[in-house]
Amino acid sequence: MKRKLFVTSAFATFALLVALAAASQSQAQSQDAKSPYPTMAPLDQYLIADRNAEIALARTAAPESVSQDAEIMVLGRHGYEIAVKGRNNFVCLVERSWTADINDPGFWNPKLRAPICFNAAAARTYVPITIKKTELILAGQSKSQMFESIKAAFDKGELPTQEPGAMCFMLSKQQYLNDSAGHWHPHVMFFMPPTDPTTWGALADSPILVSQDPQDRLTTFMVPVATWSDGTPDTNAGH
Repeated sequence: MKRKLFVTSAFATFALLVALAAASQSQAQSQDAKSPYPTMAPLDQYLIADRNAEIALARTAAPESVSQDAEIMVLGRHGYEIAVKGRNNFVCLVERSWTADINDPGFWNPKLRAPICFNAAAARTYVPITIKKTELILAGQSKSQMFESIKAAFDKGELPTQEPGAMCFMLSKQQYLNDSAGHWHPHVMFFMPPTDPTTWGALADSPILVSQDPQDRLTTFMVPVATWSDGTPDTNAGH
């Protein structure tokens, strides 16, 4: 929802905002109705009962040279908690489904497990968004309420914008990104403020993929790589 509305009447502005909010919520509800996961599952389905197993899974996001000294966060009943203090300014965790786009059909998929390891710049700018979304969802907010809360937090300056150099590893063989892609391919991602994809060469015949996320106010450039975090090759590369 865009805030720059050139309307002279305060009442007209309010009415238009209400109409846009209703349209956005209606679209999200329509997507939910078509999804195999229309609502949030019981919380236990998103949690990993064995804390040490979640720590180990988070570490698989990056090469051992990175993950062995990274801070590790695990998901608790009220949000992410620091399980292991880090020494190299990287942060590794396992993302759940509600970090997806508002219209993603797998937004509530309890099977999703996405080990991801952020460098210092991304830990300062991207990780707070994940933490905030998770806290809001676990506090009982609906999908649309959560995105409105995130928008308000950005507008108030409570969430940071992306800074140059923010990136992450997603190199885990155990990742489960959605029901169609499964563990997909090992890849690294670079986070930027809203950016023209052509500046990175993210074109039709390019290996660089791009995602524009207006809710999180960022552009993500995704680059598939040849090996998983354990050094073994991606045997599905090129297919």
